[in-house]
Amino acid sequence: MVRLPLTPEEVERGQRLGALLRRARGKRSMLDVALDAHVSPETLRKIESGRVATPSFPTIAAIADVLGLSLDAVWADISRPGPGVEPAGSGHLAREPLTA
Repeated sequence: MVRLPLTPEEVERGQRLGALLRRARGKRSMLDVALDAHVSPETLRKIESGRVATPSFPTIAAIADVLGLSLDAVWADISRPGPGVEPAGSGHLAREPLTA
């Protein structure tokens, strides 16, 4: 299976996810969090560093649960557009209304 390259928006969202998880982890060790979430420490490290911008849902759900984060809060935090990024559905690629 060929995987398509990530869009800049996906890369940015992955970086925001990594930063959120690092902040939520606080002083807890990466090893402890990873083991409690049943993921490898390397996987957690890659997610926190933004190297894995689109981790699987079960992985994020497990890590969020260990860190006491709601998935709604995680999604709200990471899906906010950064400075200079237009929300989805705006701009020149937005659908134009049909005219008769």
